[in-house]
Amino acid sequence: MHRWTAVTEVPAGFGPSVVTIGNFDGVHRGHTSVLSRMVAGARANGLQAVAVTFSPHPAQVHRPDSAPELLTGDADRLELLEATGLDAVLMLEYTLDFARQTPEEFVRRYLVDALGARTVVVGRDVRFGRRNSGDIATMVDLGRAHGFAVEVVADVAPEASHRRWSSTWVRELLAAGDTRGAARVLGRPHRMRGVVVHGDARGRGLGFPTANLSRDATGMVPADGVYAGRLRLADAIGVGEPGPRGWPAAVSVGTNPTFDGAVRRVEAYVLGRTDLDLYDREVVVEFVAQLRPTQRFDSVDDLVAQMRRDVERVPDVLAHEDAD
Repeated sequence: MHRWTAVTEVPAGFGPSVVTIGNFDGVHRGHTSVLSRMVAGARANGLQAVAVTFSPHPAQVHRPDSAPELLTGDADRLELLEATGLDAVLMLEYTLDFARQTPEEFVRRYLVDALGARTVVVGRDVRFGRRNSGDIATMVDLGRAHGFAVEVVADVAPEASHRRWSSTWVRELLAAGDTRGAARVLGRPHRMRGVVVHGDARGRGLGFPTANLSRDATGMVPADGVYAGRLRLADAIGVGEPGPRGWPAAVSVGTNPTFDGAVRRVEAYVLGRTDLDLYDREVVVEFVAQLRPTQRFDSVDDLVAQMRRDVERVPDVLAHEDAD
């Protein structure tokens, strides 16, 4: 898949193409359903399938104090978009200056001149251009003027549900610690990505050395608690892994209340491995299922006993999820 971050990187004469526009935060099942159909249609008609997306998220530019916590960083978003079969992603830098373009300027420069759009796939609530002045009717008018068709896709919802697949739904589930529910909407376990940094080394002293994610790790942090999950290296060079899914892990989110901690952390203990040196390596942590909420224990011995029980549960939980 081609990955472009500026219109100048698109090769001259690229296309013709089918193009869709969106933020694709989380690349959940609603996104993948639409993208997979779009890719299949493009293949059948000899066209390129392209997604146009933005970084940072427009909400972070226009209303940074109230913007939602993002489910995925750019690296994971691109990886997940590539898995749908897209031929290319154009990830445009979103700035206030970019947002001042008229709908006509945006469509002509990016969709028509750069990507050679023959079909543009959008949702019913699409908004684009200065002050979100462009809508479906605008896109249809621009299509007539520039020679592309507009395909409007309906919201995608699970059967027997009143609610559509959405990033908002995933955020609500993660905020409640329901990573199983989030995985049903995402179509995969929720993940975070970050560099492993030094912590207090308390876990090592207790017999459970953990990989602590840096504070700038991407991906929404779920509710405080202990989770069954997995850890894999973003770049596995030099360290063997048991397959592409990574190592089974017990993942802790919280402030370590037993030790009166004040800093919220995400740390993962790889089961049965005390020999791994992951410092300064970028890792991906998957959250499969919550084992329990965060607790404060009366003694370190009580904490260690519970940690042993947590670790013992992880393989069974992962095996159950894999069988579903």
